[in-house]
Amino acid sequence: MNDVLIDSPGTRIAARDHGGNGPAVVLLHGAGGNLLAWQHFAPLLTAGHRVVSLDLRGHGRSGDGPWRWDDVLDDLDTVVEHFELPRPAVVGHSLGGMIAALWALRHPDCPAAISLDGHRAALTHPENYAGMPGEQLHAQLERLRALFDAQASAAGQPMSAEQAAAVLEQQRAFATQAGIDVEHWIEQIRRGWQVSDDRTLVRPGPELLETLRNSPEFIDALPVFAEVTSPFLLVRATRVAGFPPEFTDLMQALQEGLRRDLARLTTERPGFEVQEVDASHGMVFEIPDEIAEIVLAFLRDHR
Repeated sequence: MNDVLIDSPGTRIAARDHGGNGPAVVLLHGAGGNLLAWQHFAPLLTAGHRVVSLDLRGHGRSGDGPWRWDDVLDDLDTVVEHFELPRPAVVGHSLGGMIAALWALRHPDCPAAISLDGHRAALTHPENYAGMPGEQLHAQLERLRALFDAQASAAGQPMSAEQAAAVLEQQRAFATQAGIDVEHWIEQIRRGWQVSDDRTLVRPGPELLETLRNSPEFIDALPVFAEVTSPFLLVRATRVAGFPPEFTDLMQALQEGLRRDLARLTTERPGFEVQEVDASHGMVFEIPDEIAEIVLAFLRDHR
């Protein structure tokens, strides 16, 4: 592996060359993550592909900068040019999957783009939820919005050393329960922290998170998917996790609306495929071998 810092217009991007031989693949993490998300996944691809990952701007060890989609895509162009990757395929998780679609839209010759459960925000347009009475739907959306507002406010507050230690202890317990590599999980979390004078700030900051929350492409990426002409695969998680029980009905309605709209999209848009997996949104960590097999099969079919 080879880690580098690459100058991109307005910021610096941390990237990792995982090596490998064959057609190039660029890996894009989700919001709040960083390139360590791919630590166990990338080696599963390198037997047949040259693999590169990166920290998105405002994440990990990359620099800050305004979150504009064109700027983020410029960062990717810079990384691709630095490593001299000819026509790379792009694989993204969550937010990274939405960016993969935008990359393919910018680069129509992209051989394949894959989104790993990156499609719609949990707080999306009311019409994207199916099977829930309107009054109940709007009440739950307001409660979810209040929850996200509180989380965003907390994200902007520095943690003391004691608070940071408590967070790590909670994350250790979570990773243990989820069957995830605990030390790798903690390492990834630490990569997203900025520590100074015993105070810890979590990246990305509240400004970037608020920009994402209000972005049409983040609220609902399906209109972008509909415009992509490159071969595109959405790997959709069928299990919902990480939300308080009070939002169970809302998340079920979101899943039903997504299933409905994806069925329509696969009919209308040639080259767009959907594959469901028995996993939660954290599929890359939960079942990396199975996800890698799906990715490799799609890449083989579209090279």
